[in-house]
Amino acid sequence: MKAHKLLLNSKGQSLVEIALITPLLLAALYVAFDFGVALFTAHLTQNAVREAVRIGAILPDCSVVSGSPACVTAGKVGPVKCTSSDPVVQEACTRLPTRLTENNPDITVTLTGSVGDECRRMITVNALGDYSYGLYNVMALIGASNSDTLTINRSANARYELQPVTYTVPCT
Repeated sequence: MKAHKLLLNSKGQSLVEIALITPLLLAALYVAFDFGVALFTAHLTQNAVREAVRIGAILPDCSVVSGSPACVTAGKVGPVKCTSSDPVVQEACTRLPTRLTENNPDITVTLTGSVGDECRRMITVNALGDYSYGLYNVMALIGASNSDTLTINRSANARYELQPVTYTVPCT
């Protein structure tokens, strides 16, 4: 009769259920958290290239003003890494989030248009890097293999001010 009473006793049932459900619940919460951090990293990357293009838009053109340590090289600079001495690349890299810079992103600076056509000159900064998800690293411990990175590609462009050049014709 005692064995029958022990089988009907359900005092530890809730504890066992919580022990079984908690890892699944934490994994589901971690996926949402990790995805949110990836979106936040993409947002910070967009802000970084936007600020870099603003700074690059007021730097002089290296082909027009020679000898200036802070100038924008005409044409395409990149893709280069954050170790480049280009001031626009350095501005972008100092503002990029750590989760992106630890994977050594590519930064591209493009200055389009000619010196004679100041009204149509544009500067573009592009950042391309990989964001590493944390959950996939944990899943690799149990043998699951998936792509553990998300490629973040953000760019911004602005009209190049071409300092210190005076405009002979007003831009329309």
